[in-house]
Amino acid sequence: MSVRSAGTGSVLYQADEAWTEHVKKHRQKLAGICGRHLNRPVRVQTIDGHTYEGTIVGTDGCHLHLVTRPAEHDHRFFGPYAANSILTLVLYELLVITLLI
Repeated sequence: MSVRSAGTGSVLYQADEAWTEHVKKHRQKLAGICGRHLNRPVRVQTIDGHTYEGTIVGTDGCHLHLVTRPAEHDHRFFGPYAANSILTLVLYELLVITLLI
């Protein structure tokens, strides 16, 4: 098995520096909002159009952790009869967070 040194490969993609700073700024903003609303029920929509409802149980600066109660037909969470599951979402992929009252 051979290992390439860092300087021998060609770059396939490099993010624009302005875009990188923009994403970091919004990720930090979202982490703060989520941190201030711990243990509150929310509806979250991602930039890909997926919608989730749950309670915010944490954020680590990059991810949002929601406790969800999946539908019986949703087999992504430990089988069809899972009670509560923690769903981890990437902060910069979030489009809308709505506080459920």
